[in-house]
Amino acid sequence: MQNLKRRLFLKATAASVTAAMMASSVMAADPIVLGVPTAQSGPVGVADQQDWLNGVTLAVEEINASGGVNGRMIETKVVDIDILTPEGTVAAFQNLSESGVHAIASSFVLIPQPAMDAAAATGVPYLHGNTQTASLDLFKTDPQKYRNTFMIDVAETWYGSGFIKFLSQLKASGQWVPKNNKVHIVQEQIAYTQVISQATQDAIAASGGEWELGGITDIQFPVQDWSPVMRALKQSDAGVIMIDHWVAAELASFTQTFAVDPVEGALVYLQYGPSQPEFLDLAGEMANGFIWGSVIGTYNDEMGAAFRDTYQARFPGTMGMVYTGSGYDTAKLLAQVWTTTDPGDFDAVGDAIRNVKYRGVAGAYTFDNDTQSGTSYPNQTDDPEAGQAHLIFQVQDGEHRIISPAPFGEVDFEPAWWMQ
Repeated sequence: MQNLKRRLFLKATAASVTAAMMASSVMAADPIVLGVPTAQSGPVGVADQQDWLNGVTLAVEEINASGGVNGRMIETKVVDIDILTPEGTVAAFQNLSESGVHAIASSFVLIPQPAMDAAAATGVPYLHGNTQTASLDLFKTDPQKYRNTFMIDVAETWYGSGFIKFLSQLKASGQWVPKNNKVHIVQEQIAYTQVISQATQDAIAASGGEWELGGITDIQFPVQDWSPVMRALKQSDAGVIMIDHWVAAELASFTQTFAVDPVEGALVYLQYGPSQPEFLDLAGEMANGFIWGSVIGTYNDEMGAAFRDTYQARFPGTMGMVYTGSGYDTAKLLAQVWTTTDPGDFDAVGDAIRNVKYRGVAGAYTFDNDTQSGTSYPNQTDDPEAGQAHLIFQVQDGEHRIISPAPFGEVDFEPAWWMQ
């Protein structure tokens, strides 16, 4: 009887072990689901959102081809999002949360609170590239509530102060001699561009007279006619023109209008929008000579160049210079964190993200600070490997080429044809 009981015990134990192993195998095979809210229609943002999705897609394909995360494949769940309305934003995030995603990777939304609140309701890790002071200010109102929300880049304020820093450095380098010290700002009316404009004005005021505000001209999306703007620019005749607007198609239209009768000798800076693929497609040769910048973007160092080649082989055509790399990095960063945590334990994943140090194709990512956001080089750190470079590009021979900051510059600044 005792032997019989022992045999039955051993048999039951073996069955339990087998069942446990089978269950473990099934769990290991369950995919990790990454939610990617992506605007697929609308008047603005679609190109950026598609760039981000492409970058995420490429990263996930590479991760899965290498065996996934601890044997688990990553799946992306893509839902359409209306980034222009709170209701559309909330609907997309609730859709993802109800689908059981393990994290949300979002390029950006225009109204941050609905997205942050929807993610916070479940605690799902939410990584985004909103580039908005409003996102950081909201986080600081309740760090516990938004503990698993992270902005992968920095606030838009650095566009303004960083641009003035660039002007001073370019002048000091001897590559450019400004015809005067006036900076004329053409500003769009949304909060994002208004914050950038104010930061630029503050940096001008703090320059000790090195730079002077030459004028401010308001524009309203959609810009139907750039002629009134050109009249104002001609009248002020500033040595520096800043077009504080982010819509690629409209900036392309500006370059064509400007080329007909330019402000001679002026350095012209277009804020961010040329990063979108359609800018070069629409502006054509008229784009040559214009400068633009982004507080996060795809490097062209060894790692960045390899990514660019792989990306363009996978997604032919004109490549966006910003959200392609940042989307790719975000998916890779999450995969690194998931190798040491249970993807279903949101707070453990959040803790791991706070402690992560990740070097991607768009710079270095750390979030152990009071806003859980990125760090701008050279605006917030002097270490080029401790943050994301505020890249300044110039269109040369029909291509975006990095001219600043060192050591990430590819080429020197070249005076545009209307500056000679």
